[in-house]
Order: sequence, then structure tokens, then C-alpha cells
Amino acid sequence: MKLYFIAGEASGDLHGGNLINALKNQHPTLEIRAWGGEKMAESGAKVVKHYKSIAYMGFIEVLKNLPDILKNFEFAKSDILEFNPNVLILIDYPGFNLRMAKWAHKQKIPVVYYILPQLWAWHAGRIKYLEKYTKVRLAILPFEKSFYTTKNLNVQYVGHPLVQHIERFNQNYIKESKDNPEPSVSQISVALLPGSRVQEIKKHIPLLIALVRKFPFLHFDLALAPGLPEELHFQLLKLFPKNFSISKNTYQTLSKSKFAVVCSGTATLETALFLVPQIVFYRTNILNYLLAKLMVKVKYISLVNLILQKPLVKEIINPINQEENLINSFKDLMKPQNEELIKQGYKEIRLKLGNYNTSEICSEIIFNV
Repeated sequence: MKLYFIAGEASGDLHGGNLINALKNQHPTLEIRAWGGEKMAESGAKVVKHYKSIAYMGFIEVLKNLPDILKNFEFAKSDILEFNPNVLILIDYPGFNLRMAKWAHKQKIPVVYYILPQLWAWHAGRIKYLEKYTKVRLAILPFEKSFYTTKNLNVQYVGHPLVQHIERFNQNYIKESKDNPEPSVSQISVALLPGSRVQEIKKHIPLLIALVRKFPFLHFDLALAPGLPEELHFQLLKLFPKNFSISKNTYQTLSKSKFAVVCSGTATLETALFLVPQIVFYRTNILNYLLAKLMVKVKYISLVNLILQKPLVKEIINPINQEENLINSFKDLMKPQNEELIKQGYKEIRLKLGNYNTSEICSEIIFNV
């Protein structure tokens, strides 16, 4: 049996890797070809396109890179036809993957969409693509099933894969910490999660430097995603004050942090599952911000607030006075009453997500297809 995966981001690579592990556990002889990254390659997939070469953020950047995006479509089509998979598995990355679903449907290749596009936030009209061109739709957020049900679209809620992934990490980390205790640190540690793409990180660094300089009595630990260029590490070390360090392991950083400042995305939910009170931010130009305000149909951008449907954590996304707003919000975050309130909200999120062996459930569904 042959499977073809397309993931266009670091989070898709992580969840795709865990899914491939579950698939290989049941059928070790599976042939898997993929667009992804290190996690999917480690799990046994032949990665033919790395997500770092296809990750574009923002309306303007997509327009600027349109010729490359069109070339990627053509490469995907020819590569899939040559490989001739039994099933095409699309992971998030909707701008690209919804078009691939339409094309694959015409080729009579069954399509499984894992980690559905956020059509509840914007572009709800694209639901017709999911309905017409995908065979199975797997939702990982608890409110998605009810949203799609109101649109007369059948989806299966399989739980969020981060729950299982982080619980495994915590079990291993606790054991390793007992065997190799770390020296105690007197300073309060704050995790900085600036995003997974170089372009995001470069936009966010000036904002984070201003925050670090404002709180010299705290220690800030910048967690960089794996696979980023080594020269970026050296550049950042020169820019930041002394109460700062760089980590290459986000989960270890969160495990020992009291607070976090997190770029909007999957990392907001990861931070919540580690019970670390956070502020969510994203820096963009005023044009992208105004376009998003016009097009996005939800009140919140962080998964934390979206799952709870209330503003548990502060979101700093307006580019006007963003530095000042971030610093003031961080002062509020450190108040004991706010810290406890956020942790209680995180526990509510955990209950809403439920207990699912997500990768194993998805594996069974794919084999049924």
C-alpha cells in the first residue's frame, strides 16, 4: 500500500510524523512519500519537499511568491501521479491542499483531510471543496464537529494530537529530571515563542527585545523551532540583553517556565497544555491587519480563546502601540490572581479536548479508506 502526505508547516510535520508512526506500527511495509519535514522523515516517509521551502505567511507574501506556488502545484501533481498512491492525506495548509484535493478527486485518488482548515474563521465558502473533493474529514478541535454539522457536512472528531504528544513528553521528562536533576534557578523564567518561520521570527524580535529590556529581573528563554539556520542563533544572541538565552527545545523550555509570550498558532495550545500562563501576540503591517479584520469571522486568534469561546489570554495583534500594549499586558499577567485564573481555564480546555489516541484512531480510519 502507498500513501502520499502533504503538510506545509512545522505543526503539520509533527502531527504527520506521529500519524506515520501509528500507520507503520500496523503495517511496517507501507510506502509513504511526503511533503513535510524532519518528523515525517524520522517516522519513515520519503520527504520530497520540505515545508520550510513552501511556507508563506500573509496576503502580500503569497502574491509575491505566486510563481513558485504554481510551480509547486505542478510538481505535486506529477509526483503524485508517478507515485500512484492508494490514498492522499492532506494535513491543514488549506490554500494549497484544498486545490490539491480538487485535482486528486478528478484523478480518482481518495482524499483524507486531517486537521481541517479553519473555515469557521474565514473562507467558509470553501466548505464545498471539502464536501465534494474529500472522502474523509478528521477534525481535531472540539467545536469543529458542531460547526460542520450545521453546514450539513460529515466530519469525525478524533481528538487533538497534541494532548497525547505532550503527555508522552511529560512522562519522559519527569523521569529524566529525576535521574538528572537540573540546578535550581533563582530567577523567574519566561518562555518566548516567536514562531516557526525565519520571516516571522525576524518580525517579532524587536518586539521581544523591548519586552526583555523592560524586565531585567526576569530570565527570558527564547525557544526556536528545530531546523532553523544556525546563523540566526548567533544573530539573536548579539541583539538581546544578558537576561536572555536560546533554547532549541520548546517543550523543555515550557516545562520550566512560569510565564510565556507566544506567537499565535499551535504553540498557544501547547503552552496551555503545559499550564503556563501566556500572552499571545502577532506582528504584521497595518495593511495585513486591516485585511484580516475584514475577512476573519471570529473574535479571537489564539486556540486557547477559540476553544473556550472567551478571552482567557490577552491577544496583542493590533500593530498600533503594540510594544507598549505587550509590556503592560505582561505586567498584568504576573499578577497572582490572573495567573491562577488562566490555569483554571487551561484545565477546562483539557476537559473539552477529551482523551483520544488520535494518531491510532486516524490510522484505522485511513486503512478503512
